[in-house]
Amino acid sequence: MTRLRGLAWDHRRCWGPLDASVAPYRAANPGLEIEWDRRSLYEFGEGALGPVLSAYDLVVFDHPFIGDIAQDELMVPFDAYLSAEQVRFFEQDSVGPSWRSYAKNGRQWALPIDAACHVASYRPDFLERYGPVPRKHEEVVELGRLARKDGKWLGLPSVPTDAMCLLLTLGDPQEDGEHFIAPDMVEKVVEQLRELAALSHPNSPKWNPIRCYDHMIAHDDVIYVPFAFGYVNYAAKTDRPYLRFADVPTARSAGALLGGAGIGVSAQSKHKQEAIDYALFLCSPDYQRGDYVKAGGQPGSLAAWTDAEVNRLSGDFFSSTLRTIGSSYLRPTHPGFIAFFGDCAPRAAAAIAGDISATELADHLNRLYRETRQPERSAA
Repeated sequence: MTRLRGLAWDHRRCWGPLDASVAPYRAANPGLEIEWDRRSLYEFGEGALGPVLSAYDLVVFDHPFIGDIAQDELMVPFDAYLSAEQVRFFEQDSVGPSWRSYAKNGRQWALPIDAACHVASYRPDFLERYGPVPRKHEEVVELGRLARKDGKWLGLPSVPTDAMCLLLTLGDPQEDGEHFIAPDMVEKVVEQLRELAALSHPNSPKWNPIRCYDHMIAHDDVIYVPFAFGYVNYAAKTDRPYLRFADVPTARSAGALLGGAGIGVSAQSKHKQEAIDYALFLCSPDYQRGDYVKAGGQPGSLAAWTDAEVNRLSGDFFSSTLRTIGSSYLRPTHPGFIAFFGDCAPRAAAAIAGDISATELADHLNRLYRETRQPERSAA
């Protein structure tokens, strides 16, 4: 009996379709056992990856880990297991830059099992009272002011991790520029975010997207969120209240930070071929637009995002945000970026809160970014 162990992150969007896959996949593959464990969203995005790879065959993880994975060859490259035709298919079936987000040093270290980016969200039963979905910053501010007159709020998830993500979405980062984010751009973005924060629910600094959406479903005081990672689960509800999702309110619907998740096979796995085969099944278009979505998943397959039945089941979540994710921003994946991100995140939150200046944030951000890139440039 072959036993595969996998590690997911603890939200139905991730573990729902993984758990749902076990019975049918085992039925088609006698002699195989599959077990999925879960870890927190924080550990998924910022926790240490290396220590878990000795205990698991498959891991669902955030793409900025790719730099560290490739540097230390922590996972099995898929290249030797994929035909040229399969590679071309995955490239064409990618949602935005999801496929290449798991590539580094000329090798493919994971498959895009889940796709997401910053999008806007709203309570349709409330927003209709105020007009159309905002398309630019000034319209968001005007909506926020009107909402405050009625005792309602915008939402702006801005725990440190999400505060840093807001900066990356709006700051026009330049991976190889003189500055990672130009000081004048940091100042502009911080000013915009402070303006939004003043119109946002007081608990916003304590919220990640999940907490924010849970609040919007359970209470009637947050009507619109301009930037947060999308979760199809809140649009797929059949009973009210539910949420609807839309493109981000920027002058051009582009630059929204890419999220999502990849599935990789540990280099320490004793069952590499079996794990690869299972990962390919999970990421296949048929499963992604079928049971994957029905079990609460947010697929990484473009065929699923454009499928009419998938959109019917999800309140048009995918078709309503496809333009944004199609031009989403792929953050750097060089070794050390995770540590850089974790160091800067509390300062981004502090700047939005007004506890430090935008200048202080810009100085620290750009100095630290140069330091994290220096070893890579020296090696080159």
